[in-house]
Amino acid sequence: MSQRLVLASASPRRRDLLEQIGIIADAVVPAEIDEAPRPRELPAQTARRLAVEKANAVAEREPGAFVLAADTVVAVGRRQLGKPETAAEARDFLNRLSGRRHNVLGGISVIAPDERRSDRLVTTMVRFKRLSPADIESYLQTDEWQGKAGGYAIQGRAAALVPAINGSYTNIVGLDIAMARAMLEGLGWKASS
Repeated sequence: MSQRLVLASASPRRRDLLEQIGIIADAVVPAEIDEAPRPRELPAQTARRLAVEKANAVAEREPGAFVLAADTVVAVGRRQLGKPETAAEARDFLNRLSGRRHNVLGGISVIAPDERRSDRLVTTMVRFKRLSPADIESYLQTDEWQGKAGGYAIQGRAAALVPAINGSYTNIVGLDIAMARAMLEGLGWKASS
């Protein structure tokens, strides 16, 4: 069975996380699917569905390879906080997160060359400190919020805003690497020596 690994993601953070544990993708192929949540779709359903759809789309274009796809959804209750398009939207997200707990839901999907698959959902609880207007404005000026689900990057300056997490830190960054590796190995992928 081929050991070629394709990462179905445009996220440099996911590639970096995998490389951190010695997993080097042979190719990075963004799925280019519509990532909008469906009406009345719960956040966990969105994260899992998008990971599966990304894996399916890339597996069609990359037959004979292991395909790893992921998606991250930030949820405050049933409300999904996507990637803010403006600083005003990011400010709204940070106000919603201030002093509260929220969940980061990571959907992961792996398809093997023989078309067997494994799909998982990882949930990490994150608690934000109470943010002052000055905290929010200072964070917005970093521009770290751009392109990030929920409007923050825990691997950057937002780490100072988060006094507690329960679950996988790398899930918050963009991919639970322990789970991803276990899923790949469970389908027969082996890291090259």
